[in-house]
Amino acid sequence: MRYRTRTEIIARILEVASEGTVLKTKIMYGAFLSHQQLKEYLSLLLDRQLIQFSKQGQTYRTTDKGLHFLHIYTTLNDMIDKKSKSD
Repeated sequence: MRYRTRTEIIARILEVASEGTVLKTKIMYGAFLSHQQLKEYLSLLLDRQLIQFSKQGQTYRTTDKGLHFLHIYTTLNDMIDKKSKSD
């Protein structure tokens, strides 16, 4: 099993939270994180305004800035995958 980079974990969190408004538990299970890891990443993403928290439902969702990050991340990953397959 290979280790995931910080960027891969962030992208996965944003993917899960882009499905609509989701609870912390869904993000934790969807990104395969412990509760402590999740708290650290959510704090980082909230500070960077990549994810938004709603106090009403205690839910999270990916912001437009987060979706933009996810789009760039996916594009770069696709470019790298295509390059490595052609070698």
